[in-house]
Amino acid sequence: MEEASYAKSVLSGFAYHLAESKLLDKQIALNALQQAALNKESYIEYLVKKKLIDETQMAKATAEYFGLPLCDINAFNMDLVSSEYLNIHLVRKRLALPVLQKGGLLYLAITDPTIENLYEARFLTGFDVRLFIVEASKLTQVIDQLLSSLILSEISVGSEDTLDQITINAYKEESADVAAYDIESAPVVNYVNRVLLDAIEKGASDIHFERYEDAYRIRFRQFGVLYPITAPPLKLANYLLARIKVMSNLDITEHRIPQDGRFKLSVSRKRAVDFRVSVCPTLFGEKIVLRILDPTHTFAGVEQLGMEPAQQRHLLDALTRSQGLILVTGPTGSGKTVTLYSSLNFLNSPEKNISTVEDPVEIPLEGVNQVNINIKTGLTFATALRAFLRQDPDVIMVGEIRDLETAEIGIKASQTGHLVLSTLHTNSAPETVARLISMGIESYNLASSLTIVVAQRLLRVLCSVCKRKQELPEDTLLKEGFNKEELASLEIYEAGACEHCLQGFKGRTGIFEVMPISVEMATLIMEGANALQLMEQAKKEGITDLRESGLKKVKEGVTSLAELNRVFK
Repeated sequence: MEEASYAKSVLSGFAYHLAESKLLDKQIALNALQQAALNKESYIEYLVKKKLIDETQMAKATAEYFGLPLCDINAFNMDLVSSEYLNIHLVRKRLALPVLQKGGLLYLAITDPTIENLYEARFLTGFDVRLFIVEASKLTQVIDQLLSSLILSEISVGSEDTLDQITINAYKEESADVAAYDIESAPVVNYVNRVLLDAIEKGASDIHFERYEDAYRIRFRQFGVLYPITAPPLKLANYLLARIKVMSNLDITEHRIPQDGRFKLSVSRKRAVDFRVSVCPTLFGEKIVLRILDPTHTFAGVEQLGMEPAQQRHLLDALTRSQGLILVTGPTGSGKTVTLYSSLNFLNSPEKNISTVEDPVEIPLEGVNQVNINIKTGLTFATALRAFLRQDPDVIMVGEIRDLETAEIGIKASQTGHLVLSTLHTNSAPETVARLISMGIESYNLASSLTIVVAQRLLRVLCSVCKRKQELPEDTLLKEGFNKEELASLEIYEAGACEHCLQGFKGRTGIFEVMPISVEMATLIMEGANALQLMEQAKKEGITDLRESGLKKVKEGVTSLAELNRVFK
């Protein structure tokens, strides 16, 4: 028992699997692991080279441990292998061989699934890669035969510029000057375009390109959660960075300071998607974050936001007024921008002069005068607002109230015949009032101008195909906020997983706390009431808070209790 515990403490992963399967003595497995690390070789490569295990047993063990199919490479017709695939660096090093291309897939025969840059074939060919395990000697033998045939054919036609040479030119060593990178090479361009289109197709809101010391990672933010995708080799990091900088008209020679830009990608003749780009220096290189600004996801109608009928009526009533202050609050990523743009879309008509000041402008709106703030030139929220008031406005939208000056100008505008919309970062509607007062706004000014406050969050929606009923103890449900009277008929669901969704979820919906400022609420504000007192008044007026709104979505089967708790934890 002690020996097994000791072996597990010094052996791990595949080495421990081989020892436990009695394919390798524990001490030999440990020595090989240490020697492979010293030689900077993969463990499997070292075992194969030293012939410490029978290669047939090695292939079976590798396939079993890594969950990959085991195949006989001689069963494939090598005459069908395209000569362009034989110029891939992995093939030249006798590490992998593309043996079949079917549809959008390239099937790759390998011995060692832990080798670096295994997915380089994907970036050079444009196909998704599927792997299977073969015996080492058979793989080497087949590759040698194919390469020999290729060399003879190249000599016969006198070719001096092979695809292998082109590949080497396209992917210089990382020590080369960034300005000299061939960022227009087909593999780099195709790969970046594929990532962008894949993100759009999956409905992602952001793409993160992250460089670390020994790895490179790309993640999509889908439905508010980051998910990693297949990462490219580390040596491609600088080429991807330079390519995106060129697309965004950024300085590819500058690596010390953050840069911001944007570009547009045409998806079809009638559809183009904007990308907002942020590049920031980190310890091991520059991180890139792309915000996807897809108009098809932004121009939702007010009725599609996910509000309850009463909440929607309150908001529409506030939007149809000729003056007043409408505030949308919540943390970053809670959907405030979509609510604001939906409201502007509702108000947008030839009879109204609408002006917005944003940092930055997310989506161009036809018929709306949009201003992008520029701190360097002195164009702030406050200066833009002052300019708007001399432009005969009907509706003004301020991207965010960040300081007292902006708040005061916005409130004065709402008191002088203008409808003002803006956002604030607070956790609930009552807290918004307290926050503005703490910023220095006079309570009587706030009480006379504030029309409505909308606090919101976004919840992932359960997939209708695979969601399943969830049984929870009565005590647990009561603690979560459900009433005892509703437990008898209560049905709640949890996430499943299927081909139609992402880990059991598909899309997002909003939950809201819509607090119109009634006469009683305005009186409390003038008297200097705190957030708790305003919360009590809101409950008296039947205002549904965010948690109650979320529980209603759970009862309706729209989302799960776990998702609600994830958002509010």
